[in-house]
Amino acid sequence: MAVTVIPQETSVALLAGGKSGEREISLASGKAVHDALVEAGFNVTQIDPASKDDLVRLVSGNYDVAFLALHGKLGEDGTIQGMLEILELPYTGPNVWSSATAIDKAKTKTVYERVGVPTPKSILLESPDDMSAEEVVRDFGTTCVIKAATEGSALGVYLCDGLEQIEEALENVFQIDDKVLVETLIEGVEYTVGVLGTQQPQVLPVIQIIPINEFYDFESKYAEGGSKHVCPAPLSDELTQKAQEIALLAHQGLECEGVSRTDLLLDENGNFWALETNTIPGMTATSLLPDAASSIGMSFTDLCVYLIEDALANA
Repeated sequence: MAVTVIPQETSVALLAGGKSGEREISLASGKAVHDALVEAGFNVTQIDPASKDDLVRLVSGNYDVAFLALHGKLGEDGTIQGMLEILELPYTGPNVWSSATAIDKAKTKTVYERVGVPTPKSILLESPDDMSAEEVVRDFGTTCVIKAATEGSALGVYLCDGLEQIEEALENVFQIDDKVLVETLIEGVEYTVGVLGTQQPQVLPVIQIIPINEFYDFESKYAEGGSKHVCPAPLSDELTQKAQEIALLAHQGLECEGVSRTDLLLDENGNFWALETNTIPGMTATSLLPDAASSIGMSFTDLCVYLIEDALANA
């Protein structure tokens, strides 16, 4: 760890809630982080950016650092990070550019391709008129993935099989996002890899995700018993190293600071495919990043303290 923080002298603005479709998950992350930071001895003030009064408290308060437990739009997309930059308040996690890029799956894929991170073939639609369901079938086949380009937590993700499902998915996703990504469907096993740190990033052990549903959707992510996490994942040393190399490439290519978590699929031929990189991974009782940290002896409280120390060291 880069610096030693004296908790009793450190005032933390903990940002959780917000206005995105992941508000409830953010509040759950915020509660867990709040309890951990209080246990560690920090002076913690919880701020909900959905409240104008809370935003006034953020601007007028005397805080040393902001801990971001926000997910989705207006929290994980660079918006709040830009405000904190103006306030000159250090904050946990990646900066404005990294956050804005990573939340946009199409822009993320552009970075992936530039730095050599393998990712499924896709096309970005910015209007329902850009591509018909019939044209999707022509270019991607009858099985494909339709997903909201700027939502997280698997909101607006559809695994489609057939023209009718593709038509329905396109209609549904355009109702929640103005950008839609059509992607080749990769059949495989799901994994995720976290990375901690800014100056000398540390890649965490690989986690295998075994969801109760067809894929790692919203329910599988957050419901008790929604998925099983196996960490370290039962992979060969060669595949483990490959997964970690891809996660580190994604972290560095997106210029992430503090933390990131990249989701991968392993196909039947032993090839990994990166799906997305999360810049504010979940911090709930069922979340993946704390599981990975725990596997190397880092408690949830240790993880929270580490993120604050990293933010202050790189301010």
